[in-house]
This record gives sequence, C-alpha cells and structure tokens, in this order.
Amino acid sequence: MRLTRNFGRFAVGAVTAGFALLVLVGLAIGWLVLKTQENTALVAHSLEVELSLAQFRTMAERVETSRRGFLLDPDENFARVFEETASQIPAALDRLHTLVADNSDQTDRFEQLEATSRQHLAILRQSIETRRTLPPGQAAPFAFDRTTQLIAGIREIGDEISGEERQLLAARTQRLNRAVATSYLVIGVGALVLAFVAGGTIWATRRVMRALKSSSERLAVLNGDLEGAVEARTAELQRANDEIQRFAYIVSHDLRSPLVNVMGFTSELESVTATLRRLVDRAEAEAPAILDEETRLAVREDLPEATGFIRSSTQKMDRLINAILRLSREGRRVLAPERLDMNAVIAGITESLQHRLSETGARVEVERLPAISSDRVAVEQIFSNLVENALKYGKAGQTSVVKIRGRRLGNRAVFEVEDNGRGIDPKDHDRVFDLFRRSGAQDQPGEGIGLAHVRALVYRLGGVISCDSALDAGATFRVSMLADLAIAEGAHAS
Repeated sequence: MRLTRNFGRFAVGAVTAGFALLVLVGLAIGWLVLKTQENTALVAHSLEVELSLAQFRTMAERVETSRRGFLLDPDENFARVFEETASQIPAALDRLHTLVADNSDQTDRFEQLEATSRQHLAILRQSIETRRTLPPGQAAPFAFDRTTQLIAGIREIGDEISGEERQLLAARTQRLNRAVATSYLVIGVGALVLAFVAGGTIWATRRVMRALKSSSERLAVLNGDLEGAVEARTAELQRANDEIQRFAYIVSHDLRSPLVNVMGFTSELESVTATLRRLVDRAEAEAPAILDEETRLAVREDLPEATGFIRSSTQKMDRLINAILRLSREGRRVLAPERLDMNAVIAGITESLQHRLSETGARVEVERLPAISSDRVAVEQIFSNLVENALKYGKAGQTSVVKIRGRRLGNRAVFEVEDNGRGIDPKDHDRVFDLFRRSGAQDQPGEGIGLAHVRALVYRLGGVISCDSALDAGATFRVSMLADLAIAEGAHAS
C-alpha cells in the first residue's frame, strides 16, 4: 500500500513536472518567435534601404543621361524625361531618409548624398536652360562642368550607404538564422517533452484504469458479500426484535397476574384498615384504657400511609405495564401505507386538542405541508405526541405557540414541530427519547413513554427524529421519514 502510494506521488509529480516543462518550452518558443519576427523585420528594413537607395541611384543616372542627350540633341523628349525623373528624386530621398533615420552614421551619409544630389540637379537644370538659348547647330560647351564629379560623389556616397546596410544585413541575417535554428531546437525539445508527458500520462492513466478496474471487481465482490451479510444481519435483527417484543409481551402479561393480586390484597388491606379504625374508634369511646398511643398511630396513620404507598406504586406499575404492552403491540402491528394529506392530518389533531387550546389560549400554526404515503395510525400518534408535549411543557405566564412546517427532500419528507416552551438542556437531547426517561422539572404528569413511543414509530416508518433546543429557548423536533413508505415496503419485500 505504501509502495503504491509512493508510486502514485511519483507519477503525479513526474506528469506535473512534464507539464511545467511544457509551459517553459512554450514560453521559450513564444520568445523565440518574437525575436525571429524582430530580426526578420530588421532584415526586411535593410533590404528596403538597399531597394530605396538603388531606386535613387537609378534616378540620378537617368537625369544625367537625359541631360547629356539634350545637350547633344536639344530634343524636348530628353527634357521631358529629365523633368519627370527629377520630380521623383525628392520623394525618393524622403523615403531613404525615413529608412536610415535610426542610424546616425547613415544619417550623416544621407545628408551628404542629399546636398550633392541637390547641387547635381541644379547644375543639370541650368545646363539644359542654357542649351535652349544656343542657336541650332552650335555645340554645347559643357563637356567639363562639375556634374561628372557630382555624379561620381553620388555613386561613392551611395556605395558607402549600401556597404553599411550590407554589413547590417549580414549581421541581422546571421542573428535571424541563429534564432530560427534555436527555435527548431526548442521545438524539437518541446516535441520530446510532449511525447514524454503524453506517454507518461497514457501510462499512468492505463495503470490507474487497471487499478480502478481491479478495485471495482473487488468492490463488486465485497458488495455482494456485504449485501448477503446485511440481509442475514437484518434477518437476525428482525428475529431478535420479534423475540424482544414477544418477551416484552409475555413479561408484561405475566406481571399483570401478581400485580392484580397485589392490587386485590391492597384493597383487602384497605378494608381491614377501615375495620380496625372503627374498632379503635369504638375502643376509645368505650374503654380508652386498653389502647396505647402506638396502636392508635399504627391504625390511624401508619397502615393508611403504607396501603397508600402500595396503591400508588401498583397503579404506576400498571401504567408502565400497559405502556410496554402498547409498544409491543405497536411493534407487531402490520403497517398499512396510504396517501396522507398531512394538512388534513394535523388539522384533525388540532381539532382534538381544541378544548385545551381554548382554555389556555395556546395556538397551533401550520404551514403548507407536503403529502406523503405512510401509515395513518403511526403518523397520527407521532404528531399527536409531539404537539401535546409542546403544549404540556410551555413557559409559565406565556402563551404557547406551536409551529408545524414540512418539505420534501428527494425521496424523504422532513417535518418540524417548533414550540416556544421551556426548552430542553442540550445534554438531555438524546435521553428524552429513552423509555421511562424524562428531562427538566417533573411538574407534569407522565411516565417518560411518549417520546420513546414516537421514536419507535418513526423508526418503523423508515425515519429518524432529532431535537434542537436549549433551556428557556423552546424546542424543535425534526422528523425525517420516507415520503412513500409503500415503495420502500415493496422494495424490501422483493
């Protein structure tokens, strides 16, 4: 068992560690993807710089070529090409400036390039205008102007910018390749971890499923044994209960014979005592000297007191025997489940107590109660006892109020009988249901049988009863019983 528990902990720890490692791998892959995107953007930026620079250099060469063509042959088509290309150069320079603005070295080179290009365009435009003023056929005197040096400077600065970007491109491409390679490595590791976690999870799950299957099979066997044991134990308990009830009936019945004899002899003693009292009275009147004080007291006080004690004891014993017989007969009575409207049942109980309620001013408040299927006699006895107890043990000087409420909870019905009486000490909550046991001040008649009878009836109806109370805070008796005793009886019979 300990080995299985340790293995289970190891398996759970290993799977948890695997999932944690998967999370770390996922975070690493996410970070590498971001780095790859960043390096890709930088590589694309360098390529854009190269493309923009190439476009500008092409434009610079085109304006130089179109200017030379116009100088050799003042055809306005050359001038138009020149103007169209020259108008595009500022935008190309702005685009290039935006791209290299994040690199201070490139910014310095760009400023040189922009100034040289401006000078170059100005000289080219001036030479075209001058060529237009010359007579046809006259050669243009511009073979050795500064445009050659300026276009060479543009090319040189462009080469410097391009060289810088190529170096940046090489470094960025290298970083991009490393990031991609690292991503592949991490993804590979992640795949291995995932395979490990998946394999471990499948293995652990299969092991758990096998253990569950084995446990289920053992549990099924145990359940079968348990059901048989429960049935056998239930049968034994039923036989024991039947035997106890027969014993109680026999004992109670057999006790009545000597009790009747004792009660009969007590009556004889009372008759004899009355005869003796008359003789003592006559002796006192006719010959007082023959009586002493001890005889006089024995006949007039001791004998009546003794017979009174015997009479009260036999009466109490008779009541107890009757209660035991009643409990025994109730335990042997066959239950007859029927549909009960609990509101009507409680209304009938209240009606039977109406005289007492009118005398004391007490009242019974009933909420809407659920209907049940149970034994009418048992249910009426249960709630009659509870309501009568609630009215009997009220507080002095206070109007008794008994509240009855109920609800359905699945296949059970729960009823509560609440009063505002003197309450029950928490230490006596269980003992009040014991036979011949009572709690609190014994200022009301009773033998401690009522609640024991209630509990026995509730048990027979497939229920339980409990008490919630405190001294001087009233009491609430809660009865939870089967809502449909007929179904339970049928299932038990099958």
